[in-house]
Amino acid sequence: MTKKNPVIAVTGSSGAGTTTVKVAMQHIYRRNGYKAVVVEGDSFHKYERKEMKEALDRATEEGWNLSHFGPEGNEFGMLADLFKKYRETGTGTIRKYLHNEEEAAPYNQQPGTFSPWEAIEEDSDLMFYEGLHGGASDGKVDISKYVDLLIGVTPIVNLEWIQKIHRDTSERGYSSEAVTDTILRRMYDYVHYMTPQYSKTHINFQRVPTVDTSNPFIARDIPTPDESFVVIRFGTALWRQIDYNYLLNMLQGSFMSRKNSIVVPGGKMGFALEIIVEPLITNLITKGKLEWSL
Repeated sequence: MTKKNPVIAVTGSSGAGTTTVKVAMQHIYRRNGYKAVVVEGDSFHKYERKEMKEALDRATEEGWNLSHFGPEGNEFGMLADLFKKYRETGTGTIRKYLHNEEEAAPYNQQPGTFSPWEAIEEDSDLMFYEGLHGGASDGKVDISKYVDLLIGVTPIVNLEWIQKIHRDTSERGYSSEAVTDTILRRMYDYVHYMTPQYSKTHINFQRVPTVDTSNPFIARDIPTPDESFVVIRFGTALWRQIDYNYLLNMLQGSFMSRKNSIVVPGGKMGFALEIIVEPLITNLITKGKLEWSL
């Protein structure tokens, strides 16, 4: 494991809570003065927006599988190579996926396109990836091999579907039927390339609602953080290191559910992430090893 250039990856579906993680990570960087290289998962999709629509039409006609969850729609090899190179040298090239007019304007490009590849700034302390595939594997490439700290962020699947349906219908103008079709089309890739990542994570944050989500396709609203708990599960490399009494005292309303799991109120997810992850990042940077110590 490198002492100088660790890779931290947060993997989870869009709407799963990765934005909360991103904000918590920014707090950690600022407090410690770390310079982070931020890699957006969308930037390693294989197709631009127009190309993806055309490729989806071909896949439907020819009977093969394509989605942003699986290897056919992404550059797994390029992402693994970036992580490997950064760990070894602190260098590499990255780009952005330009989602909207605001993001595209500085590049004088259309939304739904990729920005040009650019070299990473020198003298960074760590690389932070946030996207779908921080720990993905397709049988040929295993991205998780090049990640020093892998964090999974995932709601239970019914809640994930509710969030997607509400976002895509209210913000993107899709019909509920169209969103349901997309969920079904992605299911093979979700099962084979998304869920296996959560068995590799060093830490998993899973949001569980305390209200009825049994039929996500008719839910009228998204359960709020106060209507949820977050189950935090520590993987094999970490669970014996954690001071659970410290976490229970710091996180009011939390409790242990298993010897490697702590449950916290949904509104405390960001705070929980900061007090758990900050010592890990500090030790990766200063000691070159994954160690939890206050």
